[in-house]
Amino acid sequence: MCGILGIYQSEKISEFTGKRFRQALTGMAHRGPDDEGIMEKPHIILGHRRLSIIDLSTAGHQPMTDISGRYTIVFNGEIFNFKEIRSELQSTGIQFKSQSDTETLLYLYIREKERCLEKLNGFFSFAIYDTIDNELFIARDRYGIKPLYYYYDEESTFGFGSEIRSLRKTGLPAEIDPDAVLLYLQLNYIPAPYSIYKNYRKLLPGHYLKATLSTAGKISINEFNWYELPEAGDHESTPDYRTACKELEKLLDHAVARRLISDVPLGAFLSGGIDSSIITALAARHHPGIHTFSVGFTDDEHFDETKYSKLVADHCHTKHTAFRLSHQDLFNAIPEMSGYFDEPFADSSALAVYILSRETHKHVTVALSGDGSDELFAGYQKHRAEWLLRNKTSYRKIVPFASSALSFLK
Repeated sequence: MCGILGIYQSEKISEFTGKRFRQALTGMAHRGPDDEGIMEKPHIILGHRRLSIIDLSTAGHQPMTDISGRYTIVFNGEIFNFKEIRSELQSTGIQFKSQSDTETLLYLYIREKERCLEKLNGFFSFAIYDTIDNELFIARDRYGIKPLYYYYDEESTFGFGSEIRSLRKTGLPAEIDPDAVLLYLQLNYIPAPYSIYKNYRKLLPGHYLKATLSTAGKISINEFNWYELPEAGDHESTPDYRTACKELEKLLDHAVARRLISDVPLGAFLSGGIDSSIITALAARHHPGIHTFSVGFTDDEHFDETKYSKLVADHCHTKHTAFRLSHQDLFNAIPEMSGYFDEPFADSSALAVYILSRETHKHVTVALSGDGSDELFAGYQKHRAEWLLRNKTSYRKIVPFASSALSFLK
């Protein structure tokens, strides 16, 4: 996890704005404790907090500028196929100064502009500034794994960052959006592209945005959708069940192997459920003796799943650590955890995950998890219900039944 931050405005960056920006960037040290960097031009200031994972040397320092001095990047994320892309770029004569995926991404963008996004396998949010065209390009990965917020006052100022609270600390105005409050009260969170504040937005997954300073001294933005989930394939072409299972295992194994590329210690969260157990088993194939972590609850056996995680850990021969929490431990963590939220959020499981992450960080820098599996494989009934509503055949079956049921309410 790294942190990126930027302010782009029609007026020149003032000394006061620069000071506030540096304070805001320092406040993001929890996202990147290993390094800090700033690039300042007359109308733009870019900042980066680094958590070193690939190429731990100073050659990976950000903001990173290409050899011509025209393009500068700040990047949060990881590009799993950067070595293949790097080889392709080297074959065209490009020479690299580092072994980082950041430099690879920068030169891929220089060569292919926004088309570079289609070649990336990974999770990311990044910004690249072009000094000649006075254009700022920001982009987010296909599924929005890495956060990216932006502020725009529709005329003179554009800001972006990994955290809303960091953007606010730069001095940008923040006013509560009543419509966002209503969304939160309905959903227990605030869905993208909205945020709790007016003029602050979440860049949608699979989107990129261009902010340009015109000769008239006004900043304009244009947002584009570069990726959408493909529609379900033809069921007649779907392989039989056994073939589908083998293909799924192959894809999962490949995905896990990609995520084990690291120059720092890594591990995996292991709850004992299907999702994390599969990931652990696959990770152990490529990384024997991998360190796994779970959290248990001493005051409530009903929610304590550590016995299941231990069974999986023993089976996969991992180095396992279980953190046992009491109700008091959870209560004590609330003030500390709340300070990391950018806006209201009411998922109680975040508390246990926060403590698990905090304790895991004492042992490893990177940890794999099963986040997203419930949405992909319909882990809860609500996910199946959504699929039924989206499926045209099922929808036709549901409507007559619903009509009959509603008739009793007349």
